[in-house]
Amino acid sequence: MTAAVARALADVLDHETATGRVVLDWSGDPIADALPLRLIGGLHALHRAGHAVGFDGDVDRLRAALVEHDATLLPWLDGPPQTNEPGRSAALMVGLLHLAQRYGPRFEVLELGSSAGLNLLIDRYRFDLGGVMVGPESPVLLQPEWRGPPPPSAPVEIGAVRGVDVAPIDLIDRAAATRLAAYVWIDATERQVRLDRAIAMVRRHGVALDRGDAAAWIDAQLAEPQQEGVTRVVLHSVVWQYLGPERQARIRDAIYAAGARATVERPFGWVMLEPNRDLAAHEVRMRGWPGDRGMEVVANAHAHGAWIEGLRTPQPAGDYVLSGVAPV
Repeated sequence: MTAAVARALADVLDHETATGRVVLDWSGDPIADALPLRLIGGLHALHRAGHAVGFDGDVDRLRAALVEHDATLLPWLDGPPQTNEPGRSAALMVGLLHLAQRYGPRFEVLELGSSAGLNLLIDRYRFDLGGVMVGPESPVLLQPEWRGPPPPSAPVEIGAVRGVDVAPIDLIDRAAATRLAAYVWIDATERQVRLDRAIAMVRRHGVALDRGDAAAWIDAQLAEPQQEGVTRVVLHSVVWQYLGPERQARIRDAIYAAGARATVERPFGWVMLEPNRDLAAHEVRMRGWPGDRGMEVVANAHAHGAWIEGLRTPQPAGDYVLSGVAPV
């Protein structure tokens, strides 16, 4: 449906509306700026509010909606789409299971680029990962289609979860929640239900989400005392590419310094779901300290958590994720 609306917009946009003028006279790169998705997000928000805007294929209705809702749609062009997909927690949990098998069940989690904080609920979601059950009873069950061998079956106890984002989304704000939901497309009904339930969990119980620069934040967090018998882990998903080379290098240095300090009593880990541009795939990668094994790929995954494919043997990840900076 989203693709059909995108095609139809090419035919119905004109200079008669403010929205049409901004789109057609866009000064930047409309694809790099995700311009079509900005506008379609606004249309989807109107549809979710009960307005007929042409998602049923009615091109005339779409043309009329651009006129009728011009003032409402225009602000949607001001910023890029915002997503926070709780399904990615399933991929991150796979990495935690590999660390749990190595170091034990107890974890302290630090997430970079938390957005609205939905993956900070990783300790409150229920997971079914190829038959491996993890987590408490929960309104949100993450049960991706599983391919390949299952992950390690190991107990996981997450005692603390904290995250940071340069511009965190406050889900108590109805407008912010509406915007987040509008970027889950109309036919992705399972994702929409999952998102709505996760938002309700954040509103009910809250999450520990800080506003700040990821590099400065992780420096401060890793300087805090670590409890004995607890593995401290840095997590992130589809965020590394947005940090830029300088911030990537600072975070990398902080993580590897923490790894060098790790002991059997106070282990340390790094878990991520990030795209491998060379393979056009999203990979679950992890590394743990102490130990001499480098970063490894332990699974491949759909970007939104629809499926996960476990690997029979973890594979060396290479250094591309570190922007060409060799690990310590």
